[in-house]
Amino acid sequence: MGKDVIVACDFSSKEEVFAFLDKFQDEKPFVKIGMELFYAAGPEIVREIKKRGHKIFLDLKLHDIPNTVMKSMKVLSNLDVDMTNLHAAGTSAMMEAAIKGLTREDGTRPILIAVTQLTSTSEERMRDELLIDQPIDRVVIHYAMNAQKAGLDGVVCSPLEAKKVHEICGNKFVTVTPGVRFADGEVGDQVRVMTPAQAKEIGSDYIVVGRPITQADDPVAAYKRCVAEFVG
Repeated sequence: MGKDVIVACDFSSKEEVFAFLDKFQDEKPFVKIGMELFYAAGPEIVREIKKRGHKIFLDLKLHDIPNTVMKSMKVLSNLDVDMTNLHAAGTSAMMEAAIKGLTREDGTRPILIAVTQLTSTSEERMRDELLIDQPIDRVVIHYAMNAQKAGLDGVVCSPLEAKKVHEICGNKFVTVTPGVRFADGEVGDQVRVMTPAQAKEIGSDYIVVGRPITQADDPVAAYKRCVAEFVG
């Protein structure tokens, strides 16, 4: 599986996202559609961006009882996205139900990955607010192992944990890593971050990059820089 840069299109309207994507004449970046844009523009935004030739990571982070997640994934499977996700904290039963719902009649389905811990979650917050006393890297690996056993393709994890996930779950188990920033950029509200070059070094399969590209003075140049540093 080749490495790729996924651009987080965290916009609040279809006008904004299309104004951004119109800047890319020669490239068709792999894009992430998150809750903000999906809730603002609805499923049609997925279809429209797909028609433009982009691969899509639909980032809705489902987390509910197994039956609800199964039915929801069945709906999402008809949107022809390339990747989608859920929270590993929803348990193995929920993850197994998600695969069942996501798999189409012909046996195909999008890549399904599980969120381990959000990159905004520090070990202190996990302990003090979520009452999880284990070290964060151990929790991430345990969640990743649960996801693999449930049949998922990989996990969303911080770049700091991607190498360990591959060591435990194998190189074919996909790691999608947000929290990527340029060395000379701002870290924003994420506390576990890494540069594209560092993410490449530790073996991330996909990196998700938002504001360093979408809010850059020249988004296309920023995207190309990111691809050069991560893919080579």
